[in-house]
Amino acid sequence: MTEALTARRRDILRLLAHGLSNGAIASELGLTEGTVKGHVTQILERLGAANRVEAARIAFRAGW
Repeated sequence: MTEALTARRRDILRLLAHGLSNGAIASELGLTEGTVKGHVTQILERLGAANRVEAARIAFRAGW
């Protein structure tokens, strides 16, 4: 399921799964918070996740 994500979105999901906020993810990856929010929205949509917690669970189930 996570293979449907781009490399950038996998990076964001990995950080999201470790509990980082959008602002912290943006800082870590050199992006704006708005860009991260857009990616998170797309990640949730692609994974069929209702929220960040569910997306994190999907990442952990995928062995991340």
